[in-house]
Amino acid sequence: MNNKDTVIPQNILIENRKRLKVTGVKDIDGFTESKVVVETVLGELVIKGSDLHVINLQADSGELLVTGEISSLCYTGFNVNAGLFRRIFR
Repeated sequence: MNNKDTVIPQNILIENRKRLKVTGVKDIDGFTESKVVVETVLGELVIKGSDLHVINLQADSGELLVTGEISSLCYTGFNVNAGLFRRIFR
């Protein structure tokens, strides 16, 4: 298996709608107190809420920690080369 075939897993953990941990993050595209936009291995993820704060982004492990009042998560793009779809449409 070469490096391009390595699948980075993505996990999302929300604790009491106040703390969000996301793995598989590639980059933060932008953030305000009401919206955080991140590029993940599965596409662009938009996190909406109020009083949002990016506490930590570990670039080497792709782990992001956000706190605040989290109201929604939405993928706005999808990476066809990831996960199940990659295996199906090979």
